[in-house]
Amino acid sequence: MHARRKAREVALQVLYSLNFVSLDVQRALDLFWGNFAAPKEAKEFAASLVEGTWSHKNELDQLIADCSDNWSLSRMSKVDISVLRLAVYEFLYCPDIPPKVTLNEAIDLGKIFGSENSGSFINGILDALNLKLEKKNATNTLN
Repeated sequence: MHARRKAREVALQVLYSLNFVSLDVQRALDLFWGNFAAPKEAKEFAASLVEGTWSHKNELDQLIADCSDNWSLSRMSKVDISVLRLAVYEFLYCPDIPPKVTLNEAIDLGKIFGSENSGSFINGILDALNLKLEKKNATNTLN
């Protein structure tokens, strides 16, 4: 398994757990690494994803809510919202990762960790959000 794929899986698991426990990000990561091992590169990337995603949670939630017609965040499964937050963070703050890679990784995470409908649900929201972001970036480039 590639280090970045493993890092995303770890990041998802830690982000998911942060929905239920009152811990700071570093403590949650330390607890995870106390029970599981991974290559140094995966640990570093996972930590940056978790820290970035959690610190921008409100901004990410607003963007997700704006693109999820008929679905409030409170109605979404904790796994799906965690995957969506992680992917939207990558869209916004990881310019070295092509959006298509982020989209495909998020869909795969949804299929592995979510319900049978998670992959298509995540795909629909992220596709809409990515198009919105691309239009915004194109408009900003023209101005």
